[in-house]
Formats: sequence, C-alpha cells, structure tokens
Amino acid sequence: MKKFFLIVLGLIMSVNIFAAEAPDLFIKKTADEIFEILKTDKDLKSGHKEKAFKIAEEKILPYFDFDRISRLVLGRAWPAATKEEQEAFKKEFRKMVAKTYGAALVKYKDQSINYKPSRFEPTDEEVLVKTEIIQPGAPPLAVDYLLVKDGASWKVFDIIIEGVSLVTNYRGQFGNEIRQNGMASLITKLAEKNANFDKTLSNK
Repeated sequence: MKKFFLIVLGLIMSVNIFAAEAPDLFIKKTADEIFEILKTDKDLKSGHKEKAFKIAEEKILPYFDFDRISRLVLGRAWPAATKEEQEAFKKEFRKMVAKTYGAALVKYKDQSINYKPSRFEPTDEEVLVKTEIIQPGAPPLAVDYLLVKDGASWKVFDIIIEGVSLVTNYRGQFGNEIRQNGMASLITKLAEKNANFDKTLSNK
C-alpha cells in the first residue's frame, strides 16, 4: 500500500497533461495545485475516503487512456473477449483503480516530486516523463510515466516504478485468473473487490 501511495502521489501531479505545451512543464504547474489540495484539505487529512475517491475520479481517471490500458493489460485475452466482456472489464477495472488510488490519497505525508531531464519533439505521439518521489527518511523512488497523444491532449497509459511496469504487473495477475477460470471469473472477482471496498466504506 505504501508503494501504491507513492505511485499515486506522483501520478496525480502528472495526469492533467492536456495542454499543448511540453508535458514536463505542465506537470510542474499542476503539481502546485495538487499539493495544495493534499496539504490543506481537512477531509483528506482526517482520512475521509469518500472525498479521496471523488478526487481520484475528478483529478486522475479522466486523464487515463483506459481503452489502451485495458488492451495492454489483457493482452491476447482482449481480442478473444466479447464486446460485452470488454466493456464490463473496463468498468470494473476503472472502479478498482479509483478506489485503490483514492484510499492511498489519505496517506499523504509530506512527499515531494523531483523532475528529471526529458526530451520531447513536437511530432512525438508517445512520451516518457521521468520523475522521482522524494520521501522523508527514505531513498528517492523513481517513477516514470508513459503518455500517449490524444488529439491535442495527453493521457497516461503506463507507470513504471523502479523499472517495473504497472501494466505488466496487472497483466500477470489478470492473465493467471483468465487462464485458470476465464474472463467472466476475472470480471466477477473485480466486481466483488469493488463491492467490498463500498461495504467497508459504508460500515465506517
């Protein structure tokens, strides 16, 4: 969970990359706004998960390319799935990401971000933004973002933490379930996990 939080901390400072300017410059502008929310929002500081989920929905998920991520995560299972299965997977996967990231937002503890040198060309369709999370009392954590151009905007389609791709990790987890029990089972388990998140929230 700690590492997931650090991923989120870096992510929410980079997912608003929809301006025409260079992605790394826009990241720096967005970071001040997001850090201000994390530092001053009393609901988040008191562990208010519903508020955290709302922030994840509004500030993070709109800037994910979930179509692309879903295809990458499922690999060969994506074209083999029916349209209904594809849509059901995207729906539950998106919910899971929102709830996981939202739960991590309430764990902010004075981390900051350092922007590493990056090169971009006006014709680039995909870019890599390199950063590191500075955490008090611990070594910096390398967090890189793969972005794809979507019209005049940019969207995140993978995050690499210390050289490990989140898309690859999810592909391994989901692939095992699909091979053993099928796509329908994976969708059901994601839905159950999301329902358990909601149940835990409602009991508090």
